[in-house]
Amino acid sequence: MPTVSIVFAAIAGFIHVLFFLMESVWWMHPKVHKNFGIKSFDEATQFKLSFFNQGFYNLFLAIGIFAGIYLLKYQTSSNGITLMLFCCASMFAASIVLLVSKPNMLRGVFIQGLCPLIAILTWWLFKNQ
Repeated sequence: MPTVSIVFAAIAGFIHVLFFLMESVWWMHPKVHKNFGIKSFDEATQFKLSFFNQGFYNLFLAIGIFAGIYLLKYQTSSNGITLMLFCCASMFAASIVLLVSKPNMLRGVFIQGLCPLIAILTWWLFKNQ
C-alpha cells in the first residue's frame, strides 16, 4: 500500500478519535456541541445519548484504521489493506450522508471525508507501483 495512503488513513483515524472525544467525552461543553449546530444546553442534553453513541462509531472506525496499519506492517498485508480501505470507505460514505442530510455543514463534510477519500484514491492510483 502506498505510504501516502497510509498517512492519510492514519490522519483520518486521528480525526475520528477526536470526533469520539468531542461527541462522547466533551459533548456538554458549549464550544463542543455548538460545533455540531446545537445552540443550547437543553438541546445538547437532549442529543447527548445520540452523540455519545455516534462517538463510539467514530472510535471503532479509527481503531479499524490503526488495526489495518498494524496488520499491514506486521501480519497479512492484504487483510490490513482491506480493513483500512473498508474503514476509509465507511468514513467517506458517512461524509456523503452528512452532505446530503445537512448541506450547511460543508466544513464538517470536508473534515470527515477528505482524508479517507485521499487514502482510497492514492491507493487506487498507485497500488501497482
